[in-house]
Amino acid sequence: MQTDLRNRDLIGDLDFSKEEVETVLEVAWDLKRKRALGESHAYLRDKVLAMLFFFSSTRTRGSFEAGMAQLGGHAAFIESRTTQISHGDTETEMGEIFGRYFDGIAIRHVTWGTGNRYLNLVASASRVPVLNMQCEVYHPFQCLADLMTIMEKKGRDLRRKKMVASWAYASSYLKPISVPQSLILQMPRFGMDVVLAHPPEFKLMPEIMDMAQEQARKYKTGFEVISDPDGMTKAVKDADVVYAKSWGPLLVTDDAEKGKQIQDQYKHWITDSKLMSLAKDDAIYMHPLPADRDIEVTSEVMDGPNSVVFDEAENRLHAQKAVMALTMRS
Repeated sequence: MQTDLRNRDLIGDLDFSKEEVETVLEVAWDLKRKRALGESHAYLRDKVLAMLFFFSSTRTRGSFEAGMAQLGGHAAFIESRTTQISHGDTETEMGEIFGRYFDGIAIRHVTWGTGNRYLNLVASASRVPVLNMQCEVYHPFQCLADLMTIMEKKGRDLRRKKMVASWAYASSYLKPISVPQSLILQMPRFGMDVVLAHPPEFKLMPEIMDMAQEQARKYKTGFEVISDPDGMTKAVKDADVVYAKSWGPLLVTDDAEKGKQIQDQYKHWITDSKLMSLAKDDAIYMHPLPADRDIEVTSEVMDGPNSVVFDEAENRLHAQKAVMALTMRS
């Protein structure tokens, strides 16, 4: 087991090896147990995390801020619009200066074609770990929480378990593609047979698809892509995990109006009880939240016995605390 992760960045899902992810999960479960028992676990006493947001947040801000407090440290919430970034502070300035003020820098920046580059440039100038709270390419902390949740529900050995990562219709904005991209990169490493389903216009980045196929080959797992107007129904048959969420047709257009016109062709891509009946009886429904209720997923499913969305949201706290404790400790 690889245990020395001090001062490591976590920007892309494959930045940590499979062994290192296993270490994160072991620590996350230990921290979850300690919190349940009320045991102190102030491993980051006097440490401070900068949380720089270019994009709104509920679970991410809440879980990082609570997590740092529970680890004995402090998280500083910084919204980009309240900084001098628009007046000349470059990525180098942010990395150099925040790297001297803080013990870690966490950034959420999902602007298409900008966010991931920003994180990497800050990291190249920082002397402290840079943690990706979501960019347009990856959402590694969500994926760690997802993996933790699946193992809690389906057991540590996930080989031959079928996970469907499906697009779903949403009426709101063009959501990032980072969640499905992280899922298809990480889950094959732990033995899951992944089926990616989406309408033709909602493809993921070609380089991410290549990396996912390489992971599937390396770990001898299935990786199937169903890209057609009715692919959701085909994909879900006999699934152990149904992970269905919306993302924008960003490889086609990042224009909100054009994107919505494309999305509106596929309103039948909704997770309802009829769809879930095609999966295994004990299949779990997952979503990173927020979901467009009764548009993206019915309330019957989201609040039903197969849904694990709130356990999944809780595990953001524990997974993130594990990474912070491992990377930011002295």
